[in-house]
Amino acid sequence: MIATKAGASLLGDEPPALPRAAVLVTGASSGIGYATAIRLARRGTIVFAGVRRQTDAETIAREGGLNVRPLVLDITDSESIARAKTAISRASDVTLVGLVNNAGVAVAGPLELLPIEALRRQFDVNFFGTIETTQAFLPILRETGGRIVNVSSIGGKLAAPFVGAYASSKFALEAASDALRVELRPFGVAVALIEPGAVKTPIWSRSAEASLRIFDALPPAARSVYDDMIRNMQRISQQMEKRGIPPERVAAAIERALFSPRPRARYLVGRDARVRLLVARLPEGIRDRIVAAVVGSPPKPKREEPQKVAVSAKRPAN
Repeated sequence: MIATKAGASLLGDEPPALPRAAVLVTGASSGIGYATAIRLARRGTIVFAGVRRQTDAETIAREGGLNVRPLVLDITDSESIARAKTAISRASDVTLVGLVNNAGVAVAGPLELLPIEALRRQFDVNFFGTIETTQAFLPILRETGGRIVNVSSIGGKLAAPFVGAYASSKFALEAASDALRVELRPFGVAVALIEPGAVKTPIWSRSAEASLRIFDALPPAARSVYDDMIRNMQRISQQMEKRGIPPERVAAAIERALFSPRPRARYLVGRDARVRLLVARLPEGIRDRIVAAVVGSPPKPKREEPQKVAVSAKRPAN
């Protein structure tokens, strides 16, 4: 006699397979998102890889194999998010247990000269798009007791000059993640932040190209005020990108945040991230001098002492 499991027929048919664990990774076209999607797929997880273009979808599907299911997803487009949610909800063979909010852009340049449209674009992707995506998938994650992993940056702890827009969006993401972590605790949904330092990804070369286009359109008089400092910052950014850690290091931290029995609230990734966190905790005056020295910012002009005016006491007239 053949022992049957629940759901098996008397003829000895196998019961239906249990749904497999799935994770949605946004910004999976390149860099950290791409490395994360490939790493999770190789461990056996079904990965819904959010990409912006169909060509990227074809590439990651080819490289990731059958465990990668690409989705054309623009997190700044509400309809695109809704379509992605519908597609994942209809996949009856999987259970969504994780959301990795990785999609992001970097806008660089002096805050004085950045067009407001560029600043809004920075927040639309790095903050508002991330929050809207989280809102869309939270009902599913609440049911499954899933996890949310937000890819931030050490820039969300220490704002450097000329990347103030990017750092501001990451500071906002850090604050929202701290609030979400407590808000979702009663539902068993964990929220973790990934805080890498410099990473070898295309985000900074793309940012530099976009910034140059912005500054080329500015009047020479406005641009010349920051010319030397901008060139120095571009040189530092190129060095950081070359010396940065591989995105696979960050992907490993994301995997731990998703599947560790007790995930941490924050995962610092990279030696420079740890150094910059120490600098961030210094008194502001010391911190500012260190940051200015690193980026080659000119020293603060010395304040002139007010001239002393001699006042002669006059005797009142009789």
